[in-house]
Amino acid sequence: MSNALVWLRRDLRDDDHAALYHALKRHTQVFVAFVFDTDILDALSDKQDRRLEFIWESVHALKQTLQAQGGDLIVRHGRAQEQIPALAQTLNVAAVYANKDYEPVAIARDDVVAQALLKTGQTLHLFKDQVLFEQDEVLTQTGKPYGVFTPYKNAHLAKLNAFYLKAYPVKKYLKHLAPVAPEPMPALELLGFARTNLAALRVPTGMAGAQQLFDDFLQRIDHYHDARNYPAVKGVSYLSVHLRFGTISIRQLAHAAWQLSLAGNAGAATWLSELIWRDFYFQILFHRQDLQQGRSYKPEYEALPFSNDADWFAAWCEGRTGFPIVDAAMRQLNQTGYMHNRLRMVVASFLVKDLLVDWRWGERYFAEKLIDFDFAANNGGWQWAASTGCDAQPYFRIFNPQAQSEKFDPQGRFIRKYVPELSGLDDQQIHAPWAEKFRKKGLFDKGLVLDYPVAVVDHAQQRELALWLYKNNVKQR
Repeated sequence: MSNALVWLRRDLRDDDHAALYHALKRHTQVFVAFVFDTDILDALSDKQDRRLEFIWESVHALKQTLQAQGGDLIVRHGRAQEQIPALAQTLNVAAVYANKDYEPVAIARDDVVAQALLKTGQTLHLFKDQVLFEQDEVLTQTGKPYGVFTPYKNAHLAKLNAFYLKAYPVKKYLKHLAPVAPEPMPALELLGFARTNLAALRVPTGMAGAQQLFDDFLQRIDHYHDARNYPAVKGVSYLSVHLRFGTISIRQLAHAAWQLSLAGNAGAATWLSELIWRDFYFQILFHRQDLQQGRSYKPEYEALPFSNDADWFAAWCEGRTGFPIVDAAMRQLNQTGYMHNRLRMVVASFLVKDLLVDWRWGERYFAEKLIDFDFAANNGGWQWAASTGCDAQPYFRIFNPQAQSEKFDPQGRFIRKYVPELSGLDDQQIHAPWAEKFRKKGLFDKGLVLDYPVAVVDHAQQRELALWLYKNNVKQR
């Protein structure tokens, strides 16, 4: 009789799961465990963290599901690199199975676990699960990693087929789940965290929540290519947090998008492209692990002399810059832990190229606030906006926040939701209440704009300063 332990991390599901499938297929009895890793938790300064509550709820739901199938989810609280080897010994398993995590810190942790297991004659088996193609699976004809998205996407799509999108048939092997005496999960409060507004926000959690969102999105996917740009419209999938923590399989999502795109569905083709962007950023991180130390992808932009005005940065963080679309987006982030993707680009460009604040400051703030925070995508997005990254927009392309607002929130519906003090303005005034043509109408004097700041900077002037900064301070290779 051969036993195994499956170690869950960012893959909180029991279906289409690579590590669980291989363990169940190869071993007579399989235990499943999750560790609330104190190496991660202790680094979180906010003890009301929506991510922790989302994880806790998803782990709790998965535990109940596994119990209903004759097994259980063993939940521990401590250092994962200590808890997993100790649990493997206690359970007397031959091997530990897990899905790969591509962040440098996670790779180092897994190396420690693998070495500890080897000392007791046990092994750690790692599998590709959270991406479609990993590491060196999609390379240029010269065998190098892609640094530009479009050729990467074309090579990715040329390789993609039904084999890579096939689900792992976990269900047929669930009879090999080891019977475990049920033990309660540690309460969220015992982990050192408090409840957030996650329930009030009605964020669906766990596998059921992910499937609910996916089913809903499939009814709207035909219009995704256009609707995704408008933050006041229900145009996106809202599945990013579920992809982050693996409550749904990337293969399930990509398979649906792939089939629909082959049938000519423009919305599905665009969404598949977004899923490929995710793979792209993971392979960039694999080949450039120094990015996690705050390095620029393009070394010539490593040390741009940003002015880094602390007051301006605080105004950006708190949503009081005087630019309504920027402030609405930042308030959405602070209130919900989510920000619409179009607005992520707008606020990032504004911080770096209007306020002249180092992109790393914004990257760190998003890392603290986003419920769907994923280092590879977050770093890739920020470096794209700052023109320091792979396939980044040229430094001279700078978003005009007013123009973005007028184009993508023309009636100001999104702004009115998160900046209610501007709700009395008409559809033209709401995008730039401080503009000269509106200032003459005395909007501030007449009380139509209550407790809302005048713009902290002049976009046109800051644009010229940003152009000068990039043009004159590029480090020669």
